Amino acid sequence: MEEKALVNRVANSGLVTIKLEGFFPRQEQMTFDMKDYLFMGLVLKEKDFREALAVHDWAAYQGKILLVHCSMDAIIPLWAYMLVATHAAPYAIDVFQGTAADYIKYHYLKTIHEMDMTPYEGQRIVIKGCSDEPVPAAAYLALSRRLQPVAKSIMFGEPCSTVPVYKKRT
Repeated sequence: MEEKALVNRVANSGLVTIKLEGFFPRQEQMTFDMKDYLFMGLVLKEKDFREALAVHDWAAYQGKILLVHCSMDAIIPLWAYMLVATHAAPYAIDVFQGTAADYIKYHYLKTIHEMDMTPYEGQRIVIKGCSDEPVPAAAYLALSRRLQPVAKSIMFGEPCSTVPVYKKRT
């Protein structure tokens, strides 16, 4: 009986796979919660807040992403976020207003917006579905929108089992 050589059809398919988990932010993140500076858990007093910021250890954020938010249901004046940003700027590599989930979404969208699309021109693209890192739905939407004008086709999933998303009409 004649043996047939195994052929990896996926490897020979010419598909280009994009793994969004590779865009996950790797820099350490720290949180600055405004609730710790609220008077009676309700309001931010400017004089007290400025004094607290003056003695805060900003060097702890050196080389990190600082996520600034308020976990309490309080009205935080916009200038308060600005003050935190000015104090943290010499230390943190980025200062972001929002939670870790907000930052991850922002980071993915920014990375996708800055991607060079030329390597994907005329290509059959598979956007990988499973990942070990959280990938927000907005990232899949944004990447599809960026690829659509240049790609021959866009699919979702794994190269061996994809869901067609877009095919350029010729």
